[in-house]
Amino acid sequence: MPQDSPSILFVNRVFPPDHGATGRCLSDLAGRLAARGWRVAVVADGVGGEAEAARAGVALRRTGRAVSSGARPDARSYLHALVRLTGAALRARRADVVVTMTDPPLLGGVGPLLAARHGAVSIHWSQDVFPALLPVLGVRLPPPLMGFLERSMVGALARHDAVLAVGDCMAARLRAMGVPADRVRRLPNWADPRVHPVPHAENPARAALVGDGRFVVAYSGTLGLAHPTAGILDAADRLRARDPSIRFAIIGEGRGCAALAEAVRARGLSNMSLWPWQPVERLAGSLSAADLHLVALHPAAAGLMVPSKLASAQAAGRPTLFLGPADSEAGRAVASARCGVVLDPQDGAALADAIAAYAADPARCAREGAAAQRAAESWRADDAAAGFDALARELLARRMEMESEGARRTGGRRGPAGWPGAVSDA
Repeated sequence: MPQDSPSILFVNRVFPPDHGATGRCLSDLAGRLAARGWRVAVVADGVGGEAEAARAGVALRRTGRAVSSGARPDARSYLHALVRLTGAALRARRADVVVTMTDPPLLGGVGPLLAARHGAVSIHWSQDVFPALLPVLGVRLPPPLMGFLERSMVGALARHDAVLAVGDCMAARLRAMGVPADRVRRLPNWADPRVHPVPHAENPARAALVGDGRFVVAYSGTLGLAHPTAGILDAADRLRARDPSIRFAIIGEGRGCAALAEAVRARGLSNMSLWPWQPVERLAGSLSAADLHLVALHPAAAGLMVPSKLASAQAAGRPTLFLGPADSEAGRAVASARCGVVLDPQDGAALADAIAAYAADPARCAREGAAAQRAAESWRADDAAAGFDALARELLARRMEMESEGARRTGGRRGPAGWPGAVSDA
């Protein structure tokens, strides 16, 4: 690729083949930006994957620290990851645009520092809003420390050239926190491009996971403290004797899995099975094995995160029961697409009734499943890449114009790659 092509550096803890929605979204976007003429580099924790990334036109630099595929790291692990990633990004080859994500949680706070080191445009891609989300994830900090972190983060975000929110609710939350409105842009996430509907008759995952002749309700993805399961357990308990043909499949990993497994054992829920994270090559089949999907969000997390599970379920052409606030991003998406129902995450009785209603109405499942697939197709990875590309080029052109004007006024010399005082490539 020509050396005068614009360059972009992404920083995030996870990147494929490591598990994690942020890493998958980053991989989707990075490869597409490379195809659009960017020189793309990624700094991430973990080991391996460099050859696969290079084939997509992405230079992947790993810190060498393995990424856990199970529970979320604790606060100390996140802090260590922040230090590792910051150090690696400071040493990385100079970039025109630096993009920080939200894994580890406070990474956005060092974005302006990294941008200053590179003489670059700074973008924060907010998949989650930290530190506000920490208490929901079980990380309790002393109030003075929490207040300090919140003020520091808002100050840092205000110094970014743009802050990308994955939904309207998150954008509103960021503005309410004090991030300048003109810096906040919306860039929704999208479904994994590899996911598509697989008919039951052609899907080996259907029989492998749940067996034939059943109505399958699935929860697929990370199961953490922001994803309440009390209502799901209650619904499974109620339906166990009421309709034995209904089966629950919990597929994934996370901090909530151990407690859920213990609850399933203690209650004797023979109609609920737990499965590990499925490999990417079996993802379409795994998601399509269900007749109905569940997506849960703790009410306190509304506006702070958007569950990526919804887009995956939609891409598989399946209706979804969203267990969370109706006015959250996911709640609005389900209602507007008419591809499911929004319920109180604690109301197991209502959830059981809703599941039974879908099980008794195959035509409704097919109709809402088709609506779900249309919703997924309306916003794809290619669309997100086009939007990100346009924004990054806009910000880069604006910065270069401002720097050129400043150089003309002061008679100052311009640094390498057209940036006054820009550092040389490392």
